[in-house]
Amino acid sequence: MLSYIPSPSHADGSAFNGFSIAGLHFNFYGLIIAIGVVVAVWLAQRRWRALGGFAGTITPIALWAVVFGLVGARLYSDVTSWQVNTQGDWVRAFEIWQGGLGIWGGVAGGVLGGWIQARRMHLPLPPLLDMVAPALPLAQAIGRWGNYFNQELFGLPSKLPWAVRITDQGQLASIYPARYRPHMADGRYLPGTFQPTFLYECIWDLLTFGALLLIERKLRLRRGYLFAAYATLYTFGRFWTEYLRIDPAHRYLGLRLNDWTSIAVFLAAATILVWKGRPRLRPTSGQDADEDLVGEPLPAGVLALERARAEAQNPRLQSSEDDLTGGSGGSHPDGPDGSFSPPPDGAGEGGTRGTEVVSGSP
Repeated sequence: MLSYIPSPSHADGSAFNGFSIAGLHFNFYGLIIAIGVVVAVWLAQRRWRALGGFAGTITPIALWAVVFGLVGARLYSDVTSWQVNTQGDWVRAFEIWQGGLGIWGGVAGGVLGGWIQARRMHLPLPPLLDMVAPALPLAQAIGRWGNYFNQELFGLPSKLPWAVRITDQGQLASIYPARYRPHMADGRYLPGTFQPTFLYECIWDLLTFGALLLIERKLRLRRGYLFAAYATLYTFGRFWTEYLRIDPAHRYLGLRLNDWTSIAVFLAAATILVWKGRPRLRPTSGQDADEDLVGEPLPAGVLALERARAEAQNPRLQSSEDDLTGGSGGSHPDGPDGSFSPPPDGAGEGGTRGTEVVSGSP
């Protein structure tokens, strides 16, 4: 019975991180990242439809967000880990399939790309931020398994039964501080077992995903601030997993650069969430002011845009609606292709927060 998690490896111990078909090489890291992106877009589409939006709206926004996110993630990683990423060869700065994507640059770039496309589509950013907030940690949880195939993102040496066994000579040689490297025999490092920080972060990401759905159901937040809750929760867990890691990194005052980034983002996000995220009270009555809250149907103006977008994509929706309402335009047909989802009663007028709206269920 194994007392550790084995890593995929070749006979010589190098990481088994891909395969070739007809001369084309497929890297597990890139494939797993792609799966995470697809799952995130799928979830975002379901959540957008549940608020009354047109599912097709998300695709162009996602394309911009993914492209900008990849560029931002690689730029952040290259700037903070140039030598590790390139080994002195600048061409390797572009080899994202080998690993080396910084989440901070990825999120910042993704939000920027999504915002640019949203503006082009005349959509407000806050409901889009709420829509994507739970999708991000779910994608991150999936993506961390790409690090497993690369035999990276491990922590301090450990004999725990869930410790991960590292055999790749390049990864073992890069351990810092050097005192944590395994002993050598015949000019090679012996395999060692280490804290599986990739697994810890995967678990934390899944907990963050569940917590965000719960917050959306149970707490009253202003629209757009569920994203601040994501940043607060994620960075709290990321600090501890980052603290355990022993791969090369810039250190300041005893902490890794990403630890300091986690602290800064956590403090900023938590402050914004507490200071601005709660609904404002009416001065006279002490009750919540009339404003959009997380999980409520989209505002009437956005619903009108989404309805027009859906009808432009599928003219049959308009003719079907006219048949049903005698041309009054009073219903929101929702075909089996899911091209447009009807908002709950009161949409755009402070409608109730139904469970199906909060959770993103159709």
